[in-house]
Amino acid sequence: MTRPGGTWQNWGRSASVRPVRVEFPRTVEAVQRSVRAAAASGLKVKAIGAGHSFTGIAVAPGALLDLTDLTGLVDVDRERSRVTLLAGTRLHQVPVLLAPYGLAMENLGDIDRQSISGAISTGTHGTGARFGGIAAQVVGATLVTASGELLVVNETENAELLPAVALGLGALGILVHVTLQCVPAFVLHAVEHPEPLQDVLDGLDHRVAESDHFEFYWFPHTDRAMTKYNTRLPESAPRHPLSPVGKWFDDTVVGSGLHQVACTVAKAVPATIPSINRLSVKVWGDREFSDASTRVFATSRSVRFREMEYALPAENVRPAFDAFRTLVDERGWRISFPVEVRFAAADDRWLSTAHGRASGYIAVHRYWREDPTEYFEAVEQIMLSFDGRPHWGKMHTLDAAILRDRYPRFDDFVSLRERLDPERMFTNAYLDRVLGA
Repeated sequence: MTRPGGTWQNWGRSASVRPVRVEFPRTVEAVQRSVRAAAASGLKVKAIGAGHSFTGIAVAPGALLDLTDLTGLVDVDRERSRVTLLAGTRLHQVPVLLAPYGLAMENLGDIDRQSISGAISTGTHGTGARFGGIAAQVVGATLVTASGELLVVNETENAELLPAVALGLGALGILVHVTLQCVPAFVLHAVEHPEPLQDVLDGLDHRVAESDHFEFYWFPHTDRAMTKYNTRLPESAPRHPLSPVGKWFDDTVVGSGLHQVACTVAKAVPATIPSINRLSVKVWGDREFSDASTRVFATSRSVRFREMEYALPAENVRPAFDAFRTLVDERGWRISFPVEVRFAAADDRWLSTAHGRASGYIAVHRYWREDPTEYFEAVEQIMLSFDGRPHWGKMHTLDAAILRDRYPRFDDFVSLRERLDPERMFTNAYLDRVLGA
């Protein structure tokens, strides 16, 4: 978010910058003018959405384009169930835009505050072994290039560029339009409850294969896992949503209020963390309900944190998780935030963490007032040993020399970047690190 005085900082408070100038374009033409003006002034230019990346991927020391006002529906292809959105449209705004057409996004993550352009550019994903990340739903895009011109990419124009542009890290240009392949609106039946961690791990492959959307959370220092199973149903299926009071209690009182208190206490007195985690397992996530997909996928997250997430070949999730648990025990750490495990289908996006392989994700978090460095870097070494790829929008230490070997199309992406942005108009320190200067 951009604060008075021109200082921008991300949601996790892990990145901030005071840009030379800040602009709020409302139209595609305004974005083009901003890019041309930045070039004339010798400034780098970056677009930002909701600031939900934990890395410096959106840091803009030169010209910062805040896309808050570049939102809304551009076009609907009813016959093919495709919609084109302005790039700054937030994910939580999309359901209302799609509702009149009986459409929904195929899959979502568990946070919906991001802009559509930010979500696809960083590889945001949900869970479900048969479903790809949000970038895999992209069938077209338009971006403003370094020359200020428009580059249209879809199945009939520049089709060969789609796997790069759909997940471009903001390195190829400024996205202004995003076209999504949608599906008919649907209902999700959600079952959330605690189970013995060992049972979950022993039956992990079966649970992932037999569920539309499966994930689990593990509170360190406990022997329980919080499991979430979401089953897809037709839009006409009966709904049994959470009561307003029940949802308020689960999401606001427990999920936000009590968790905030727990994190504050845990930071002050780390010895209390195992007891707090055991209590959390008892009060969190034992419920069953059904509702429109978007109301089930996303949850409210008001407790601020920092996150690192690695994508692994799906078959490596169990051994990597076991090694992680051993690490926590050996180091004697006290970890208050749960560990999240999710899954996704393989896709063809060049820089997707799921490129060419069915993937599982292990995400670790720390309360934002705690230093995550020692914890994250030790966990990172385990994930790398199991062929991990870091989420582009979450904290990691890798650079281009290491990442090149983990992505078969890495050099193709770098070559395209050289072609579209030879003067590096859209770079910053993070992109220089992960793609090379």
